[in-house]
Formats: sequence, structure tokens, C-alpha cells
Amino acid sequence: MKYNQYKYRFYLNASHSIYIDGNLGERHPHTWEIELVTLKIIEKFVQFNDIEKDMEKELERYQDQYVNDISPFDITNPTLENICVYFKDTIQQILLQRGWVLLSIEISETPTRSYIIDLENEFDFEALEAELDNKKLEEDKIMTEDFVEDIIDDILDDLVSKEKNEEAQVKTLDNN
Repeated sequence: MKYNQYKYRFYLNASHSIYIDGNLGERHPHTWEIELVTLKIIEKFVQFNDIEKDMEKELERYQDQYVNDISPFDITNPTLENICVYFKDTIQQILLQRGWVLLSIEISETPTRSYIIDLENEFDFEALEAELDNKKLEEDKIMTEDFVEDIIDDILDDLVSKEKNEEAQVKTLDNN
């Protein structure tokens, strides 16, 4: 299942101040680099830019802002670690809704300093794969039922259309 991994990279320009020993430090800017390693767990085709748009929408409210003024960092110290934990939870939920899993998140506040959360050991991939296979079988069954239903509808439409054509021909013959 490893071949379904994808890596995304996003940039967030924002400023923050952190509390050290109860004192708020100076406000300072960063261009945070956010790297996501993801695993596509569904067979269905998902366009990359759909995932990118979802992530950019989530990051948008922080872009060019003072992070300390935005929830949850108005009450949580916006350290690199806390920012990473928050985005891990938020991004994981967004990805799961699309049938993807977050395997790791790395946020860098400078080119030389990053914080990484590795989630690969949190998943039972065999159980996940089995669950997805069962779900795929159910979807295939539904798709097959829908497909058969569509064919039956098409056949019925053709029959109705032929009957109408035959009725029209009979009327034409009656009128002659």
C-alpha cells in the first residue's frame, strides 16, 4: 500500500509571539513550510488540486495574520510544536473525509528548524485495507445495481419510444 503515498508542501506567512516563563515574547514573522506525507486509501480518483484547495482553505485564515489573535492560538501558546499538533488534527480530519490518511506532518519555521509528527505507527494498515476492500465490494455492488438499473431504464425507454413510433405509423396508415 506504500505506493499510494503523496507528499504535499504548503507555505504559510504569518507572525506570532510565544510565551516563555509566563512572559509574551516579541512578535516576529515566519514563512512556515508545511510538508504533509499522505496515503490515499480509496481507489477512487481524487484530483491533487482538490486536496490542495482543501489545505489552502484551512491555511487561508492564518495567512499574513498574527497567529495569536486566531483560535485556538488566542488561548494556546503558538509554539512550533502546538501549531504542528493543531494542524495535524485539523488536516487529518480533512483528508479522512476525502479517503486519505495523514502519515506525517513536518512544519519548519526556519530552514534549519522543523517539528515532525509521524503517524505511520498509529494505523493498522491491514485492518484499514480490509475495511476498504469491504467498502469497495459494497460500492461495486451498488455501482453494479445502479448500472443494471440504468440498463433496464434504457431498455424501457427504447420500448416506449418504439411503441410511440408504431402508434404514429398506425395513425398515419389509418389517415391514408
